Amino acid sequence: MPDPPADGRVPPPSVPESAVAEAAPEGSPSAAVGMGHDVLDRVLRGPSGLGTSGLRLVPSAEAPHSPTAVPGLYHHPVAEPDPVRVAEVSRRIKDWAVHEVELYPPEWEDQFDGFALGRYMVACHPDAPTVDHLMLATRLMAAENALDDCYCEDHGGSPVGLGGRLLLAHTALDPLHTTREHQAPWAQSLFSDAPRRAYRSAMDYFVRAASASQADRYRHDMARLHLGYLAEAAWAQTEYMPEVWEYLAMRQFNNFRPCPTITDTVGGYELPADLHARPAMQRVIALASNATTIVNDLYSYTKELDSPGVHLNLPVVIADREKCDAREAYLKAIEIHNELMRDFEAEAAGLAAACPAPQVIRFLRGVAAWVDGNHHWHQTNTYRYTLPDFW
Repeated sequence: MPDPPADGRVPPPSVPESAVAEAAPEGSPSAAVGMGHDVLDRVLRGPSGLGTSGLRLVPSAEAPHSPTAVPGLYHHPVAEPDPVRVAEVSRRIKDWAVHEVELYPPEWEDQFDGFALGRYMVACHPDAPTVDHLMLATRLMAAENALDDCYCEDHGGSPVGLGGRLLLAHTALDPLHTTREHQAPWAQSLFSDAPRRAYRSAMDYFVRAASASQADRYRHDMARLHLGYLAEAAWAQTEYMPEVWEYLAMRQFNNFRPCPTITDTVGGYELPADLHARPAMQRVIALASNATTIVNDLYSYTKELDSPGVHLNLPVVIADREKCDAREAYLKAIEIHNELMRDFEAEAAGLAAACPAPQVIRFLRGVAAWVDGNHHWHQTNTYRYTLPDFW
């Protein structure tokens, strides 16, 4: 198969004519790869392998009752996650958090429960073969959230000195290789605070289940995440309001990417490193991760407005830089999300047609399932999120 162009886009001729059931609307991202919506659905959300019935698109008429989604937001409803798995994952993650890593003090218990990690991860990984596989993602998510809260956000976080804290925490994922004299104090430091204890433990479970390539991929994406944290912290310290494109660049790093990138490990298979590294695959993962992060901006908008100081999110940045009111800025952010989502789906469908290896198809479906499950969690988590009164 010839390499894709340098920009990572898969050219239209790579899509077999037999795969096109209907023409996409002229000018839409799907039209760029010559695919109709039914083909997109079949490529990205069709059943494939153990437990993948949850990857199917749920028609709107059959969608489970849930709180209202952001009006105008392009998304796919999903079936309610398996309650048996949700209960078991919820039980196990709380046991791990309380007894293995002492992740939070008793007064934060309601917040931990309200995060609903079990529902979140079961919704995002419908093809996980076992609860043990689901727990790989759930521990990592809990650890990432603890670090964000304790180092950056609500529970003692600060931009001051963040770089040093992040670097030392990152060594729980990417171990220090040093002299014997200095190895012992570093190893002891991994138990010194909740984020490092959680990172160390979650990564230990993960590397035992993942290949060396998958583990290194995750470390790389966590380094990206930490770089994004540092950019946002630097802007906070200098009171800089980024341009919209600068904010989106920061969010390409400070985003959910480490979560969908492990979809194959959680699914019990491996996307080979050479296929993962292809520019077209990297573009698909980036678009999916960027879209899911704007979902977070939109659903957490009112919560962040109630926080002390200026909390950067896409509607806030648009309102400041484009001199528009809050409602118009929020609606513009929705359109940015929708364009990212449609580009993700078009690029993923084109890549699947150009490189129809089973691992590629399953990985793309896994990423699409993560995107849909992530929206479902945001939409239904009324403990954390309420929508602004713009409609």
